[in-house]
Amino acid sequence: MRSANSSPEHRGTSTVVAVVLPGTGSDAHFAERAFAGPLAAAGVRTVAVDPDPARVVGSYVDALDRAAAEDPVLVGGVSLGAAVALRWAAEHPGRAVGVLAALPAWTGSPDAAPAAASARWTAGELRAHGLAAVTAAMVESSPAWLGTELARSWRSQWPDLPAALDEASRYRALDLHELQAVEVPVGIAAAVDDAVHPLAVAQEWCSHLVRAALGTVTLAEIGTDPSVLGTASLEALRRVRD
Repeated sequence: MRSANSSPEHRGTSTVVAVVLPGTGSDAHFAERAFAGPLAAAGVRTVAVDPDPARVVGSYVDALDRAAAEDPVLVGGVSLGAAVALRWAAEHPGRAVGVLAALPAWTGSPDAAPAAASARWTAGELRAHGLAAVTAAMVESSPAWLGTELARSWRSQWPDLPAALDEASRYRALDLHELQAVEVPVGIAAAVDDAVHPLAVAQEWCSHLVRAALGTVTLAEIGTDPSVLGTASLEALRRVRD
């Protein structure tokens, strides 16, 4: 049994594996860039999961189950990935040593969440106009780093991308009552200027989780170096455990 103030990197003499999940429409490439560097510096091996666009959440849960079949794991993710990782950890407290939650998008129902609305709208546009046209419009209206990331991941998930976006937009995150019952420690990273992943959501998670801390970054910092998300969430997790 790990002590409450042991580091998240080591369990006895074994190195913990971190399984990290991408956000809606994203892929393992970005999740790895966000988490692998800071975790490697802490001696943690990162496994970034590519979603199956035909069953996004199911593929994430399968990956977590496989990784934790023998030893507990550190779990994490971005946006949707953070919500799935947190729910899995809540349901398997003995198999998760901690959670790294970057850019949480909503609490409970997704109905009023900007990220879910964006996913639904994008799915409709893709069905109506096709991948090339919608990708071009997205790249033109997005920061360069985000346009590059999504153009790549969208291509890899086509033609199942609209269904993947719809699935993500319907995902129910833990509600306030469920957050209060989570036993595992959680490190949260939020961007102070992200309207799609509001800081208020991260603050709500942090205030209702029993063992959580929050670190903040900016969108410009993420664009320059996505690993700021991993650094901020890992440092927050360490504050909880110290």
